[in-house]
Amino acid sequence: MKQQKYTLNEIQVSYRNRLSIKEHEKVISSKHAKEVLYHLWDKDTIALHESFKVLLLNNSNKFKGVYELSKGGITGALVDIRILMAIALKTLSTALIVAHNHPSGILCPSDADIKITKKIQRACKYFDIKLLDHIILSPSGEYYSFADQRIL
Repeated sequence: MKQQKYTLNEIQVSYRNRLSIKEHEKVISSKHAKEVLYHLWDKDTIALHESFKVLLLNNSNKFKGVYELSKGGITGALVDIRILMAIALKTLSTALIVAHNHPSGILCPSDADIKITKKIQRACKYFDIKLLDHIILSPSGEYYSFADQRIL
């Protein structure tokens, strides 16, 4: 029997920790997380289109990093749970805060916002990752916290 030769792509997983653990800041509230997110958000596009980001945290709820999961359209951004969980697992994160912006400035979560939050929460539970909050940002810097509203 003739033996087949297979050629496959090599897959690499990487995460660069450029700060020492002492330099990581601990999240202390939804307002604090909002301030960090708003500081990192592109001010040129926050009022133009939706984006979805994730803050990655360690077991002490210290910020490890931020990842932009998607850039969307005027009224929505795609959230692929598989990619979100892959990022959390690759970075060995034990807690997450997810966020997206509402270019309209209206902070009330849509039905789609609530559904995706519940879906993320279920996925996180499966991997023993805490979903601490889902924050909606407005272009003016105001915010809505799912945790503060006890939706999480």
